[in-house]
Amino acid sequence: MARTQRSKVRLWRWRRNPLRRLSDVLEAWVLLTAYVLALVGAFLAGMATQGAVERHLDQQRVERQAVAAALVEDAKDKPPAGAADDDRVWVTARWTAPDGSTRTGQTKVGPDARAGTRVTVWTDQHGVLTSKPVSHEEARLQSALAGALTAMITVGVVAGGACAARAWLDRRRMEQWAADWARTDTRWGGKTG
Repeated sequence: MARTQRSKVRLWRWRRNPLRRLSDVLEAWVLLTAYVLALVGAFLAGMATQGAVERHLDQQRVERQAVAAALVEDAKDKPPAGAADDDRVWVTARWTAPDGSTRTGQTKVGPDARAGTRVTVWTDQHGVLTSKPVSHEEARLQSALAGALTAMITVGVVAGGACAARAWLDRRRMEQWAADWARTDTRWGGKTG
């Protein structure tokens, strides 16, 4: 059996054609809109996310401060903190908050630390124990990755919406095609149903 060659006609949905249906024109507009939204929307969403994450991490660096604390208990015989490559343990430490009150909380230290040892802990502006803020370089990397992820998600959402719209248009085309065949079959004297 001989194979037939199919020629691909570019932009056929935009050209005048007696076989072109309204659903073909709608599909062309859906695809054009999806491409524009994917490009522009992904860029804008990615940049907005990158800026927001970077501002949030910069704000954390400003609000958090290193505070000297003293260990309340020995670290000896404490179980590891959990990470396989981290031999540090959780122990209770005491520090002075900005309002002058004494606070206590859990911090990670080496397994040989003794009670009374001075360690550095990070607190927020209220004196509540928090994690160490990320450096400026780490903040830029995290914000860039968050922006790229948001851009990819935006493209995925737009592509999914375009695929759903195309599936709906294909279903409509098939319904119209079936109706046209039914009318044609009736005209030729055939039975439908």
